[in-house]
Amino acid sequence: ASNTADTLFQEVLGRKDKADSTRNALNVLQRFKFLFNLPLNIERNIQKGDYDVVINDYEKAKSLFGKTEVQVFKKYYAEVETRIEALRELLLNKLLETPSTLHDQKRYIRYLSDLHAPGDPAWQCIGAQHQWILQLMHNCKESYVKEQKGKEAFLFYVFTYIYIPMLDLDSDVRPSPIGHLSQTASLKRGSSFQSGRDDAWRYKAPQQVVFVEKLTKLVVSQLPNFWKLWISYVNGSLFSETAEKSGQMERSKKNARQRQNDFKKMIQEVMHSLVKLIRGALLPFSLREGELRQYGGWEMKSELSGQWLTHVIQTVRLSSESLTALEIPNDMLQIIQDLILDLRVRCIIVTLQHTAEDIKRLAEKEDWVVDNEGLTSLPSQFEQCIIHSLQSLKTVLDCKPGEASVFQQQKTQEDVCQLSIGIMQGFIDCLEQLSTKPDGDIDTSHLSVDVSSPDLFGSIHEESSLSSEQRLLIALSNCRYLERHTFLNIAEHFEKHGFQGVDKITQVGMESLKELDQRLFEMYIEFKADPIVGSLEPGIYAGYFDWKDCLIPTGVRNYLKEALVNIIAVHAEVFTISKDLVPRVMSRVVEAVSEELSRLMQCVSSFSKNGALQAKLEICALRDTVAIYLTPESKSSFKQALEALPQLSSGTDRKLLEELLNKFKSSMHLQLTCFQASSSAMMKT
Repeated sequence: ASNTADTLFQEVLGRKDKADSTRNALNVLQRFKFLFNLPLNIERNIQKGDYDVVINDYEKAKSLFGKTEVQVFKKYYAEVETRIEALRELLLNKLLETPSTLHDQKRYIRYLSDLHAPGDPAWQCIGAQHQWILQLMHNCKESYVKEQKGKEAFLFYVFTYIYIPMLDLDSDVRPSPIGHLSQTASLKRGSSFQSGRDDAWRYKAPQQVVFVEKLTKLVVSQLPNFWKLWISYVNGSLFSETAEKSGQMERSKKNARQRQNDFKKMIQEVMHSLVKLIRGALLPFSLREGELRQYGGWEMKSELSGQWLTHVIQTVRLSSESLTALEIPNDMLQIIQDLILDLRVRCIIVTLQHTAEDIKRLAEKEDWVVDNEGLTSLPSQFEQCIIHSLQSLKTVLDCKPGEASVFQQQKTQEDVCQLSIGIMQGFIDCLEQLSTKPDGDIDTSHLSVDVSSPDLFGSIHEESSLSSEQRLLIALSNCRYLERHTFLNIAEHFEKHGFQGVDKITQVGMESLKELDQRLFEMYIEFKADPIVGSLEPGIYAGYFDWKDCLIPTGVRNYLKEALVNIIAVHAEVFTISKDLVPRVMSRVVEAVSEELSRLMQCVSSFSKNGALQAKLEICALRDTVAIYLTPESKSSFKQALEALPQLSSGTDRKLLEELLNKFKSSMHLQLTCFQASSSAMMKT
């Protein structure tokens, strides 16, 4: 019965076993469908960018099947690992892509960390960013160098094929070359009609200046994220809680500590590249030949002006402040401070050199308009030129936090001192050039004299041009003012702006000025005194006059009156230009005349009584007339002249001498007014 029953139900039992097997298989599939579907789900989620879902699924699969020995599970888990490895490569490539944001970098690093990527992706990212920043900097330089050369070629074409041919056209129909050039340049820029201030500045500024602006903006915009990425790497904030639990964060922190020197070298390389690229554009002489090939390449037809260098200094200073705000250690930024110092020194040197050139051109601005003090505008223009130059350097001379004085180096002090001396000397040369030019080389048709300055003879108004003597007088008047006021004022401005060696600058300038003053003075005296001195001897012996055989004196002879009139003419000319110069000039003229008169008297072998009386009359008449201009030298000459004469023994002769002297003074009272003490006092007020 049992066998019969088994036979009867064998088929049913077989179907039951088959159903149980199927049911068990379905349970396994249902239970482990997560693993079986995971490769496909990973693909889909990667395509959608749901990396967090992929990572969570991978962590779950790894914990469930990472150590399984079941072949089917091992097969499917191997497919999962294959796809995760591809994801690691994908994320690493995305991490190393440039440009990218700090947010994306941190996200990809966290993903790679959670996926247990081999190596150190965070450090790889730091290295890639470092190389990218360096490449950006060099690309920036290359683009601007190429643009500069392109502009020069374009301008050459315009002036060769457009501007020069237009010179042959009729002036009434010829278009403005500048307008045409601006139109062509506008077309070259893509026919843009925008005229914003930034664009205008860009096309006005030298290419090197625009490059420095762009380069520093690039570094300041990229370096903060680079620095923050490093800080996050050091403090472990790049990693998730999963990485922290796995101990990966501690390993990363340890790696960061070991790589501090490597990162420091990266920052230093960026700083060195920044500084050398700027030096290549602005201070090429400060680079070695090999460095110049790498960091230079600019067309340096002319050096930047002090104005543009000041702008560049401000740009670099702002960049330095931005980098300092990142709390980058000062030793890494010191190279930028060194660059700023060199730029400041160069700016001062260039500004002073340009000032020296401007000073030399002041001669072209001399209008010979004399004020009531006998001055032209030249001393004032000179002082204002210096003041303007120093004021333009104020921000350069001032030290920002962390900056050293531009005068800390002895060589800089010496160079600036020599340039300052050169400026002073250049102006002195300008004065000499103006005062010693031939008459025909000076245009003084616009000459005028201050209305408050008396013009005794109207000579300046009547003449269309100044004589050499008048120019000498004006130059002497300017020299006098420069010595007493201008040079001292300039010294104060030098000291105010922190210049070193101001005493030396002033001393050398004063010495050169005094030498010029003396040369000009001697020239004027030669012009004026020599003819008067030369007329004495012929005048004395006119008409075969003989000291040993002459009549009783009846008055001062004409030669002396003519000499006095000529001296008065000198007085009038000097007085018209500058009252303050009168005593100096007149004293020297009197010295020359008295010296010659003394020589002539000492050459006479003997005098008759009448001859001695005549000689004494004329010597005393001249001496008494010019008494207020007598100097120890002229007094000595008059004394020697009188000692060469025989003494008047009789009272009659002395009385006659006195009468004749009074007669002379009375007859020439009007002409001799300029020699009165009251007149002299008036001139000095």
